[in-house]
Formats: sequence, C-alpha cells, structure tokens
Amino acid sequence: MSIPVRPGAARPAARPAAAAGPDPLAPLLDLPGVRDAADAARAGIDRLLAHRLMRNRSAEVSGESALRGARASAALDGVDVPLADLRAGSVDDPVVQGSLRVSVGLGSMVDTWAKAPGQVLARLHVLAAADVADRGELGRPGPHAGPRLNGLFQVVTGTSTVPAVLVAGLVHGELAALAPFGTADGVVARAAGRLTTIGRGLDPKAVSVPEVGFAELGADAYRERLAGYAAGGPDGVAAWLVHCCRATELGAREGLAIAEAILRG
Repeated sequence: MSIPVRPGAARPAARPAAAAGPDPLAPLLDLPGVRDAADAARAGIDRLLAHRLMRNRSAEVSGESALRGARASAALDGVDVPLADLRAGSVDDPVVQGSLRVSVGLGSMVDTWAKAPGQVLARLHVLAAADVADRGELGRPGPHAGPRLNGLFQVVTGTSTVPAVLVAGLVHGELAALAPFGTADGVVARAAGRLTTIGRGLDPKAVSVPEVGFAELGADAYRERLAGYAAGGPDGVAAWLVHCCRATELGAREGLAIAEAILRG
C-alpha cells in the first residue's frame, strides 16, 4: 500500500499579497499559541524530509504511513485493531476497510483536490462509507452542508501565506464539525486534511502520519478540541489548530520511526 504522490513535489509559492489582496486566513497566526505550534510542526516535518531514506526510498515510508494512518483514523472513530492484524489482511470491520480504501486512494486525488474539492470529497465518502451507508447516499452531502461547504471550497482552491498545517486544520475541523454526509465523516475529514498537507507542500512525499499523532493525543482530546472549534470562538479555534499542529509534529516522529525501522530491515 502506498500514497503515490509526486516524489519531488515542491512547496507552493507564497501568496502574492499585492495582487490578491489581504489574506483572509492571516488572522489565524495571531491566535494564542498558533504561530509557535505551526513552526514546530513544520520543523518536525522538515526533520523527517531530511532523513536519508527520503532520497530514493520514500515510497516505502509512504506505504507504511498509509497503513498506520488508516489504522489510527479508524481508531479515532472507535474501531482500534492491532497493526499486525491489519497488515495480515485479517480485519474485515467496515470502518477499518473504509479507512484503508481512503488511504490507498489519496495519492490519485492530490492534484484534483486543489481544483475540484467537491469531486474529491464525494470520492472520499464513496471509499470510506461503501460498507456503512446506503448506495444512494454515497458521495452526496446533506442539504445542511451546502453554504458552509462552498466557503470551505474557496479555502481549498485559494492560496494563502498561512502555513499549510493551519489550512489543513481548518479543512479537517470544518468537515468534522459540519459532518456533511452523516456517515464516515471523521475518516473523510482526516483524509481531506492530509490531502491539504500533501498538496500544499508541507509533506509532499506523504511520509508523516498525522492520524497517529491525533490518536496519540487521545480520542477524548480530539473530540473536545473539535467541539471547541465547532463552537466558533477564537479560543476554541486556537486550541483546535494547536492540537492539529501537535498531531502533525507527532506524526512526523512516527514517520521517522518508520524510516529507521526500514533501515534496520
């Protein structure tokens, strides 16, 4: 299993402020703790990308990252299975299988995500919920989601000087809070956040495992921070974004551990 992204994808250029006007996401950096947390997350990813295995064996790390990320994403939704069982192909739980399908499919969606996020979200839901939702509901957001999704799509397709980890946190938080599909929304939200970090060049080789970071911080903390974000106050938004940055930093450490394990054989 792997996330076959472009091996040498460059980090995107900064948003040309003079041409595009004020960056609407810029105030996020003034929220308490957010700027420092974003810097720490970026430093963690940079350490991972500097590992010698990334020169010509990053696909091996990405493959293991996809597997561990799928397991952790399912665990955050209440289905925690041993990694060894997952690796052996002996787990048939529908939540786990949906999470696996999403992880395998992410690489083919990176470019489309920045251009047609609605199309990608529908595909993510089809993959995640194929075994838990009625066929007619797959890939179809509920009527309640329309206006807010349109605003989110503008964030996804737009450019920003704000660090990619914060844009990913917004995408993740919005989708998780909105629950547009009513099934498998958590798996979809985490996958969309990961697509954002890949596509915006934070982790262009898809070798970190942010889902493991969220799992390490705890499912209860994950739900609490999401509830704070959904409430909409600046403190809640700040706490969620810091939480996402911390999970990203821990996910980078997981990637390093994967790389070292591969080197040891």
